[in-house]
Amino acid sequence: MKYFFVVIFLLDMSINSFAQSDEQYSQQFVASAFHLSEVMLHDVASPPAAARFYAYTLLSAYEVLQRNQRDVPALSKNFQTVPDFAPITLPTKFNQVFCSIYAMLETGRLILPSGYMLEEKQRELIRSFRKNHRLGVKQLEANIQYAKQVAAQVAAYAKQDGYFSLSTLPRYKPAKEEGRWYPTPPEYMGAVEPQWKTIRTFFLTSSDQFLPDAPAMFSTEKGSSFFNQLEEVVSITKNLTPEQKAIAGFWDCNPFAITYFGHAAIGLKKISPGGHWMGITGIACLKAKTSIQKTITAHTLVALSLHDAFVSCWHEKYRSDRIRPESAINKYVDEAWRPLLQTPPFPEYTSGHSVISTTSAAVLSYLFGENFEYVDTSEAYFGLEARSFASFKAAAAEASISRLYGGIHFRDAIEAGQRQGEAISEYILTIIKNLSTGKSE
Repeated sequence: MKYFFVVIFLLDMSINSFAQSDEQYSQQFVASAFHLSEVMLHDVASPPAAARFYAYTLLSAYEVLQRNQRDVPALSKNFQTVPDFAPITLPTKFNQVFCSIYAMLETGRLILPSGYMLEEKQRELIRSFRKNHRLGVKQLEANIQYAKQVAAQVAAYAKQDGYFSLSTLPRYKPAKEEGRWYPTPPEYMGAVEPQWKTIRTFFLTSSDQFLPDAPAMFSTEKGSSFFNQLEEVVSITKNLTPEQKAIAGFWDCNPFAITYFGHAAIGLKKISPGGHWMGITGIACLKAKTSIQKTITAHTLVALSLHDAFVSCWHEKYRSDRIRPESAINKYVDEAWRPLLQTPPFPEYTSGHSVISTTSAAVLSYLFGENFEYVDTSEAYFGLEARSFASFKAAAAEASISRLYGGIHFRDAIEAGQRQGEAISEYILTIIKNLSTGKSE
């Protein structure tokens, strides 16, 4: 059994063995949040879709917290589209932690394609609280109904964000011009989520609020900016050190990766980039021994920020519609060249991991400090060795450059993605900081 699963198992054992402290509630919340990632792995959720699922499920947990604790600011009242959440009568012997976790799982059950898989986790949660808190059947049922009502409100709000209209929008067709994106081997998958720019944001005013500078103009002329970058990818990937290969693999986070055995195509289960940063959030909360309030708040703020960062990034991807290194190198330099990582099925500019990692790192730095050291074990579940970081921003920088080592991005897509992520996070943090001082409540 992988390391991360062992940690989750031990947490569950310790949680069920005696009455829980605030720190143990946080442990239970982190373990429960990981169950969302398990379902998304099963469903092969695309990176932007996974971020959406995290955002709404964590919002439900936060709503339970915020509605019943005066010192917790109302995030939803500061969304671009304020939800019409009706008041819900509290049950007798209300258990805020139980309801927060149950509402999170219930929202996942309602909005995830394979959300039914969370039903067993809900039953385990019920058994845990019956044992540790001696909540009677009627009291538990009242808390469950409250959590379900919160989840239903959030799920109804989610249905209005444009997600269910995506299939009615024009499909992507690869352009015929040179330098535009087209499907890459080995599966030659069609473009993923080409209309994601239409999804409603939480904090950003629009998907195009933070458009990056235009990418280097496509050119096959030696000495041009684009061709220099193309040659850089070839040079770097042919001379990778073991450490650079490890970095590329650690931050791969490609849920669409496959491998072949004979004629059989085997999917390689990998967490999404957003899932990786949600894992880092849990690791930070456990190391800092945060209260359940801060644990829920941290997860929710990172999830909402991830969602908006993906909407912004995906807008640019299909606006610039730039060719991937693999396609360009094979056509203009070396038809036998292959990247270390499997090329994801969507346009190249900007680098998604660079955008969302920079955004997430800024939010986490605000919550935990600029020099928060931690060991990232989030990829141990997939057999990868843990990596240590001196700060969240150091991790984000490594995630960004990993795309060059992996041969799936050009340098300007990485650097522009970092600037895009910085702009997004600065804007969102301004809202968050105003919330913490009560200015926007």
